[in-house]
Amino acid sequence: MMHYHHADYQPNIADLLRNKCPNALTVSYSFLRGLIVLSSNETYYLEPEGEQEILHHTFYHTDDLPVKGGTCGHGHQTGPENMFGGLLKPLHQRVSYSIQVGIKQCLSHCDFEKTKRRIMEIANYVDKFYRALNIRVPLIGLEVWTERDQCIINEEPNATLWSFLQWRQKLKSRKKHDNAQLLTGVIFKGTTIGMAPLEGMCSLENSGGINVDHSELPIGAAATMAHEIGHNFGMSHDHEGCCVEATAEQGGCVMAAATGHPFPKVFSRCSKKDLDNYFQKGGGMCLFNMPNMKDLVGGKRCGNGFVEDGEECDCGEPEECTNDCCHASNCTLKEDAQCAHGVCCEGCKLKQAGTMCRGPAGTCDLPEYCTGGSPYCPSNVYLLDGSSCQSGNAYCYNGMCLTHEQQCLQLWGYGARPAHDACFQDVNAAGNAFGNCGKDVHGNYVKCEKSDAKCGKIQCHSAAKKPKGTNAVSIDTTIRTDGIEVKCRGTYVYSTQDGQGDLPDPGLVMTGTKCGEGKVCKDRRCQNASFTELEACIARCNGHGVCNSNGNCHCNGGWAPPYCDKPGLGGSVDSGPVQYDSELHLRSFYHSLLSLPYPREKNKANRYYSQRGDESGSVRINGRTKRF
Repeated sequence: MMHYHHADYQPNIADLLRNKCPNALTVSYSFLRGLIVLSSNETYYLEPEGEQEILHHTFYHTDDLPVKGGTCGHGHQTGPENMFGGLLKPLHQRVSYSIQVGIKQCLSHCDFEKTKRRIMEIANYVDKFYRALNIRVPLIGLEVWTERDQCIINEEPNATLWSFLQWRQKLKSRKKHDNAQLLTGVIFKGTTIGMAPLEGMCSLENSGGINVDHSELPIGAAATMAHEIGHNFGMSHDHEGCCVEATAEQGGCVMAAATGHPFPKVFSRCSKKDLDNYFQKGGGMCLFNMPNMKDLVGGKRCGNGFVEDGEECDCGEPEECTNDCCHASNCTLKEDAQCAHGVCCEGCKLKQAGTMCRGPAGTCDLPEYCTGGSPYCPSNVYLLDGSSCQSGNAYCYNGMCLTHEQQCLQLWGYGARPAHDACFQDVNAAGNAFGNCGKDVHGNYVKCEKSDAKCGKIQCHSAAKKPKGTNAVSIDTTIRTDGIEVKCRGTYVYSTQDGQGDLPDPGLVMTGTKCGEGKVCKDRRCQNASFTELEACIARCNGHGVCNSNGNCHCNGGWAPPYCDKPGLGGSVDSGPVQYDSELHLRSFYHSLLSLPYPREKNKANRYYSQRGDESGSVRINGRTKRF
């Protein structure tokens, strides 16, 4: 046990622990409490001896922490191969998020202030985990439900997740944020301690997750929350051979299917590839926009890495700051420095106006340019939802192009394509594990109406023996249509002993996928999509541009915003001024715009959910042979 006075200073933990310098130190305030990382296999946890004790603290080696095990509601479905081969972008991206605390969790922690301190500590750890990926995760909202839960929270994780995500859509209108996470004391069925939609980040419908506060120590819940946010970022569960960064004895990696002892602290190389793929195809559009630091829970502080009111820069604590443009001690710019952060800042000077600072990520994204007056790239904009993509066969949705084709490729690999429409209609009318339109709030499978069939289980043609994924198996159905036999291939993922069956299904068609002219999949139904805003915007662009996500014209080269009716360099009022420094790139980009019909092309985003399974064989269902 070690003793020292509690005061407003950062103790030199390196002197306390064998004179080593910690790679990372995450602490919370009021009571000194934190995670001290000396190396990949040497981490300590610091906490006060008791709730009222501010002078005496205890160090634990993380091997000695009482962290309970558990599993995520996803299975061992692996993500797509890295088709892009790029490295993670060397810039800090930020996902601002809000945490909602269920009433049972609040009751178990006595009072609001105590609960708030615990949540802030969890948030500190989550932010710490993601710093290694060049992502900051500021907590900009905390809501504790003390009278009644605002959504369904029960032992069914699937029902709890979808109820919370529906509630979160209402939250979005009153509190701007990128992602929301529910923390609850309710115990889910089986060993599930968390669940979140894969690739849900930034979307109105799916950007969130649910987490059980399953450990006495906040670090346990933080590891779970970091894992579920990882699913929102498109990270699948690590398969064998992924986690070379840490052994099981060292805690393994964050995206392991099950938590163990000690807790994980690092992301695997596979998780980094999944994240890179997600960004490359246009996912996570909201991360490139600066959150409002006035909303930061816990108040402003020089040294937290966030530039807040009254600060010119913030490069972290003096011990960790490597920024040559910023005084870490008082968060002011050094002499002659114009800036210290941002992609429009280079060598402490602002980049020239018109320099491209963010190229289009996929066919539904638009470029942005430095303004010359700010170190930060303008807020990210992309093609307005409903713009046509995939040669008119799909619609842009949250900056990505969602297609049945791409989902089949992601589930089955090269050469896969969607099956005949009759496969969707016939198989999904069954309302069982192999053909359905999702589950109801009671966990029962829902039969697809004929009009909704292409929003249920994805049906593919593929020559592969089985779908991708450790526990993914094929559900093959042969039907007759127009006098010929057609083979329909669905995907089923078995749950193992460590999990339970009520899991988000990776084989369901993604929200936002086109299911008919003017229709998209939403809530497992094929619904009319109103493109009134798109049509009105297009009319204002005079045939010389497309519409961005703010409802403004993004003009083709040769035309000037805002209405593309006068000569100019292109771009929009949101994108920053365009210059022809990268003329070849611009010509290529605008050629792609001109070669498509106005309801623009969308990137092939693959939002699916991952669950678990592990066997092969065949069964007889509804008079047909299901081979898997």
